[in-house]
Amino acid sequence: MIDGLLLAAAGAILLIPFVGVAALTSAIEDLDESPEAVIALIFSGLGTVAIAAAATWFYYSWFESSKWQATPGKMAMGIFVTGENGERISLARSSGRYFGKILSGLVLNLGYIMAAFTQRKQALHDMLASTLVLRRRN
Repeated sequence: MIDGLLLAAAGAILLIPFVGVAALTSAIEDLDESPEAVIALIFSGLGTVAIAAAATWFYYSWFESSKWQATPGKMAMGIFVTGENGERISLARSSGRYFGKILSGLVLNLGYIMAAFTQRKQALHDMLASTLVLRRRN
């Protein structure tokens, strides 16, 4: 939830110019008479979605492969991501873990639920990336 709030706040700040351009385009142009304006509005929306998706991927992958091995939300919860042997994971492996979450959530979040039933408490995306989520010792 913490990570979601941080991403939403950053997204709101960074994407305001794109939304403003889209609003101005639709306000200035008569969309019924200008196919170019409709196309510009569609591409503006697609660009905004692409930027948000890339930023979300980079946020999770970079933080989890950093020296902290955790996003700010995970740090607040006292947990971190590591390889199965306790090593820090690479950006590529963290990216694989991130995109593996798509599979974990695909069918009723069963990939996440399976963590409750596996010996090492791994969700599907953790198994695919050979990672563990561990609690920090104080």
